[in-house]
Amino acid sequence: MQITKNYENNSFINLIKGVGISLIVTLVLLLIFATILTYTETGEETINPVIIIITAISILIGSSIGNIKIKKNGLINGGIIGGIYMLTIYLISSILNWNFSLNFQSILMIIVGMMFGIFGGILGVNKK
Repeated sequence: MQITKNYENNSFINLIKGVGISLIVTLVLLLIFATILTYTETGEETINPVIIIITAISILIGSSIGNIKIKKNGLINGGIIGGIYMLTIYLISSILNWNFSLNFQSILMIIVGMMFGIFGGILGVNKK
């Protein structure tokens, strides 16, 4: 009984760690992109695709790292990390932006987040 409870606690901690790593990677990559936008003549039409790419990369990295120690259920755990990450981002967005609403791009971001979370979970579980 104690072993099962200890495993569940470690899984929860690793999932939260994966989400945290994803958020930190997102912040770093967004700061780099903001600097590029500021000091180059990069057009505003690149913002949405780059944000989707940054989100995907962040979730992939966080999900991979979060699932290294879990060693099983990479699909589920990766999807959970992607889902919690997207929920966190959308909660923050809705607090900061009163006009926040779900649209096609939001749904696309949720799908991308879940897919890359699942993919990262598979990579993390199978990493040696």
